[in-house]
Parts: sequence; structure tokens; C-alpha cells
Amino acid sequence: MRIGRNARRASLIAAMMTMAAPVHAWADAASTYYERSFVLAANQRCGLFARPVAAALDAATWQARGAALRGGVGEVELAARAARARSRAAATPCGHADLATVKSRVDHAFMGWSRLARMTFDAGSAGWAADRYAFTRPGWRLVQATRTGASPVRFGYAGESAAADLSAVVSFVGRPRPYAARVVLRDARLGSRPWPGGLPPESQRMTVWSSGFVSAAPGLVAPKAEGEAWAFPADLADALARLDPRERFTVEFVFRDDSVATATFEAGDFAAGRAFLALGPV
Repeated sequence: MRIGRNARRASLIAAMMTMAAPVHAWADAASTYYERSFVLAANQRCGLFARPVAAALDAATWQARGAALRGGVGEVELAARAARARSRAAATPCGHADLATVKSRVDHAFMGWSRLARMTFDAGSAGWAADRYAFTRPGWRLVQATRTGASPVRFGYAGESAAADLSAVVSFVGRPRPYAARVVLRDARLGSRPWPGGLPPESQRMTVWSSGFVSAAPGLVAPKAEGEAWAFPADLADALARLDPRERFTVEFVFRDDSVATATFEAGDFAAGRAFLALGPV
């Protein structure tokens, strides 16, 4: 019995130590993901943290997932680690003394983290820029920018702080406007094998069509520019969150002559950025 208690205590203390560390500072990102998953599961069971701290911990757990996948750990292995973390949390009494120590350290670390208004989440050479400032006019809450030809394209959550929609905004230069837009990505429900650097074969892709567009608000385009904001269904975000951070997806604009203008984006830590927004406005 003493050995079991000591082992459990050591494991809980390890969780405490990895909670707030920048994930890139740890050689074993998969272990960081495991420990953060454990504390998240313990919070769901025992109600350890206030909502802002729990939401910050959720974002940090997604960050650890991204770092582990970029480091070469497979999705199947990460899913197994998360399952073990949930099992361990279910077997840990809510009144365990070391769990109380973990709670104190996580509260201290992530309360400050949760007050951050802006963060940039890894996405290869681009990055996802997140902004939690409370504005009364539309702006980008989580965005990645690229181009199709000479035309700038932005994709992410756009709107006011409490009412952001998943959108693609494009300002076409010197050509007619498209009549439809779609997002093309790997369908992670069809298998766990990632396709870093590109799209998989068509049999493993999913296509999500926009519901339509409106003129983009001034805060969503470059100064003095005009553009269209194409809206996408909310569940597209879940499909993007399932991707390996090294994968890409495309936003494709379809024209009347059947030509297609393609903008390519990096999946990166989109899921972590979305979780960061869930902390609410600052």
C-alpha cells in the first residue's frame, strides 16, 4: 500500500509541476498532455477550479496536444494517454491532499494566464492571432491570414467579442466576385493518419460549404479595402480541431466560369486558440 500511495503522490506532484510550464520547454510534450488531461478530468469530477482557470487549462491542454503531435507522437497514442488520465482522475478521491496542492498551484498559475487578452498560437509560418478584448464593433477574435494570388484572405472567428462567427474574408483584386465558397480538409473521422503539409486523397476529405456572404465590416479588412465575409457552420470548428497541427486546409472560392481560387491555411493550434476565446472577453 505504501508503494501505491507514494507512486500516486509522485504522479500528482508531476502534474502540479507541468501545469503552467510553456509546453515547448518540456522534452516530453506527451507527458505534459497526459498530466493536464488528468487535472482537467479531475476538475470535471470534483469542481476544482473557477471557470476562467478551467478554460485556461483547457487551452493549455490543447497546446500540449499540438506540441506532442508536432513532436511525432501519434493521435492513437495521445488518445490512449487521455483515456488513462481520465481513468486515473476517476480513481483519485476529490479530497486527496495532493490534489488540493495541485489545485492551489494551478489556480496561482492560470489565474494570471486567464487574464491575458491576446495570444498567438502556433500554426507553422503563419500563426493564429487571438484577441479577447471587448469591442462593440466587429473585429477578428481568432484569425490566420494568407493570400490567393494577389488577394488577401483571412479565416477564423470574426465579430464582436460575445458573438463571433466562423468566417472567411477575401478582398479580390481585379477579378469578378465568386458565387460560392467552401472549406476542404481531411475528415479525421475516417482515420487517424495525418497528412502533414497538404490535403489527403479525395476519398478522405470533407467539404464544408459556406451559407453565403455579406459585405465585410471595416474591422475585418485592410484600411480602405473592401471585401466579402463568407460564413461557415459552427461545427466546422470541431472538424478543424480534430486535425493534426501540421496539416493544412483550404478555403476555395468558386466562380461562374468554374474556376477556383484557393487559399491555403495551417491547422496549427486552432483548437487551443478556440479554447482561449472561451475564457470570454477581457
